[in-house]
Amino acid sequence: EMTDSNVIDKVSLAYGQMNEPPGNRLRVALTGLTMAEKFRDEGRDVLLFVDNIYRYTLAGTEVSALLGRMPSAVGYQPTLAEEMGVLQERITSTKTGSITSVQAVYVPADDLTDPSPATTF
Repeated sequence: EMTDSNVIDKVSLAYGQMNEPPGNRLRVALTGLTMAEKFRDEGRDVLLFVDNIYRYTLAGTEVSALLGRMPSAVGYQPTLAEEMGVLQERITSTKTGSITSVQAVYVPADDLTDPSPATTF
């Protein structure tokens, strides 16, 4: 579809599929954001689409468990707020370019007080 609509030459994709190790899935969001920052710094306006930011949280939870860290609320990594904050704060505009982000957010059990969506929002 991207080829048919002539946008493929304006698209960069970073994938972290669910069958990959959690470290790969944790890094893919940061990789995509780094790519967006580079284009922004070149003076471009960037649309960063994240599907699904909850996967970033889950990968962080899995990596944290593998590192032997004590989980916090509802089993999430104790560094959830810091990691999410670092990611979200990098989505910024400059005088020469911008990053606009659209993020799909899975809300476990439709509970907006769950630490993952609460931290994301």
